[in-house]
Amino acid sequence: MHILITNDDGYLAPGIRILVERLSTIAEITVVAPDRNKSGASNSLTLRRPLRVRETELGYFSVDGTPTDCVHLAISGLLEQKPDMVVSGINSGANLGDDVLYSGTVAGAMEGRFLGLPALAVSLVGKSCRYYDVAAEITGQIIQNLIVNPLPEDTILNINVPDLTLDKISEIQATRLGFRHKAESMVKQSDPYGLPIYWVGPPGSAQDAGPGTDFFAVEQNQVSVTPLQVDLTRHSSIKPLGQWLKGIKQSEESFS
Repeated sequence: MHILITNDDGYLAPGIRILVERLSTIAEITVVAPDRNKSGASNSLTLRRPLRVRETELGYFSVDGTPTDCVHLAISGLLEQKPDMVVSGINSGANLGDDVLYSGTVAGAMEGRFLGLPALAVSLVGKSCRYYDVAAEITGQIIQNLIVNPLPEDTILNINVPDLTLDKISEIQATRLGFRHKAESMVKQSDPYGLPIYWVGPPGSAQDAGPGTDFFAVEQNQVSVTPLQVDLTRHSSIKPLGQWLKGIKQSEESFS
C-alpha cells in the first residue's frame, strides 16, 4: 500500500507530520505538499509559470504551488511509483458545509479522486488545535476499513474530527454537508502608503446545522464523515431544465 499525503497548511505543519507517523504503520508514505500555507486555494492549478520542487530534510517534497498542484504533479510526473490512495490533511481547523468549496485540503483529495485514486480529506475542528494524534488515529482506522471494504470509486471522504481526546469522542457518523450564513463583510484598512487594502471577513456561522449534518455531528463530539463527489451536475434538474429551455423563443438566425 502506497499513500500520497498532501495538505494546504504547508509541509512543516504539525498535522502532516503526525499523519505521516500514524499512516507509516500501515503503508509506504510519500509527502508532496505546498512550501507554505495555501489555505483557501480551492481547486486552483498553477498554469502561468513552472512549478519548483525541493526534497526537504524530512524526506518530503515541497512544491511552490497549491495542494491541487501537488497531487497533480505527484501522480502525473513526479513519482515513479503511482500511489494507491491520496490523503489530504490533517488540516488545522474545520472544513464543514460550504467550506469545501474553498478548502485546499478538500481540493487535494478531490484532485486525487479526479485522477482515479481513493481519496480522503481530514480536518481537526477546534480554535487552537491540539489533538492531531487523535485525528491521525481515526484516519488510520478509516483507511484500514477502506482497504477491506472499498467504497464506490467516485467517493471522496471529507472527515472532520473534534479537537478532543479519543475517550471524549462518542462515535464516527456518516453525515451530509451543512450550510453557513454568508461570510462577514470585508475588512477595509490602509497600507503604509495610505492606499486601501481589504481582508476577507470571517466565515459565517452555521445556518443549516441540524441532525444529520457535519456541523451537528462535531457539535455532539462525533467524527463527521461526509461522502463527496467530483461530478457537480444536478442530475434531477436536467429534464426540468430541458422543458424550461423550450420556452425560450429563438429564431433560426440567432443560432447561426
